[in-house]
Amino acid sequence: MNTENLSYLQKQLLNLGFGEQLNEELEKNIKSGKKEFTLTTDQEYNKQNVDYTLHYKAGDNNEMYFFNKYDASLRDKEMQQTFYINKGSSITAKESYNLMEGRAVHKQLENLEGEKYNAWIILDKENKTENGNFKLRSFSENWNYKPERAIDKMDIVGINDEGAREKLMKSLEKGNRHQVTAMKDGKEVKLYLEANPAEHRVNLTNWKGEAQQLEHYKKPELKNDVKKDQKQAQTAEDAPEKKQRKSAKMKV
Repeated sequence: MNTENLSYLQKQLLNLGFGEQLNEELEKNIKSGKKEFTLTTDQEYNKQNVDYTLHYKAGDNNEMYFFNKYDASLRDKEMQQTFYINKGSSITAKESYNLMEGRAVHKQLENLEGEKYNAWIILDKENKTENGNFKLRSFSENWNYKPERAIDKMDIVGINDEGAREKLMKSLEKGNRHQVTAMKDGKEVKLYLEANPAEHRVNLTNWKGEAQQLEHYKKPELKNDVKKDQKQAQTAEDAPEKKQRKSAKMKV
C-alpha cells in the first residue's frame, strides 16, 4: 500500500469537510486492492440531513487511488447532485449543501486553457446536463458583483470589531446563511444574509424567513442622505408645476 497516497487522501477528506471518520474504512478498501470503491457518510446542517457517496478509483497498476467525485443528496428535498474533485479548489461538503439550498458560493475555477479565475457559482435548477446534474452558472469578476457594497451600507452591530467584517465576507463566499444583528429605528434586529450575485444584491430575511429591505437597516448618515435626495427630487418635480401655475396667473 502506498502510505503517501493514503495520507494525501485522508488530508483531502479533512480539507473537504468530511472529517476523519472515514479514514479507517478508506485504508481498509485501499489495502483490499479493489479497482474502485465508494464510501458513504452523512452530515447535518441547519437540522437538514445530507447523504454523501464518495467515489474512489485506482490508477495504473493500483499503485495510487484517486478521489474523483462525490454524490450529495439532500434528504428532505429528495435532491441529488454530483460534485467533481478538481485540483486546488473543489466544492466542500458544506458548500455542496449551500448550493443545493439555492445559495451562491465563491470559488476559484479553471477554464479550458487551464487559466484560473474567481467566480460566484450557483446551481441552475432550470437546466440539467446529460447525466442528470444541474448545470453550474458562474458569475466571473466581469460581472462585478461585490456583496460588500451592501454590507458596508448596513448598520451591523459589531461589524467594526477586529476580524468581524472579514469573517462575514468569508462566510458569504462559502454560501452560508449568515446571522447578524442590525439596527432598525434604534432597535436591534436579528437578520440572515445571503449572497445573491444573479440579482446583484444581498438577500436579507428575519428569523421568520420574511424578506427585508436594505433601506431599513442602513447607517444613520446614509439614511439622512436618502431623505435629502428624496427631498431634492421632490422639489425638482414640484418646480415646473409652480412655474406653470405662475405663468397661468400672469396670462389671466
